[in-house]
Amino acid sequence: MKTRTIFRRRWLLAFACLSLAGARAVGGEVSVGAGEYQVKAAFIFNFTKFADWPATSFASSNAPLVIGIVGQDPFGSSLEDVVRGELVRNRRFIIKQLRADGELAGCHVLFISRSEKERLPRLLERLKGSPVLTVSDMDGFAEQGGMLHLLLVQDSVKMEINQEAATAAGLQISAKLLKLARLVKSDASEP
Repeated sequence: MKTRTIFRRRWLLAFACLSLAGARAVGGEVSVGAGEYQVKAAFIFNFTKFADWPATSFASSNAPLVIGIVGQDPFGSSLEDVVRGELVRNRRFIIKQLRADGELAGCHVLFISRSEKERLPRLLERLKGSPVLTVSDMDGFAEQGGMLHLLLVQDSVKMEINQEAATAAGLQISAKLLKLARLVKSDASEP
């Protein structure tokens, strides 16, 4: 069983790395054969390699990188499986399930579940100015001020990035990742 889990995790990581590397050749999209949220979990892990947070975002040089999930968790064990034992810039990962009315700024990546659609404007407003990389797969996420939108189009995962929102939060997203995504801006109606 343990060998099977290790093999599965390595396969997912390899798939995501190949997907990110090869997405440019297919227009920034990745076919979903392994399961939508397994692929999205691998994407989230890989986003951490292509984003830079201000040094003040971490309590110490080896503090963990915290990935929070607010709302219903669609990943099951996929996200935990992908990051288990992995390091990015010498930081291990912690996955936390968060409440929409709780503290959100303590994480570095925040996946906002579709179940939080009605609360999205308030969640994003609470995070303004905090160096938290926001990710979701809900419709219109990036246009509403979220940073990374993972959307499923005809069995392919595509990325949209709101670079203005990331920059306003003090985050830098690698040009390599920006080339793979469709860049969007917040709606003009946003304050």
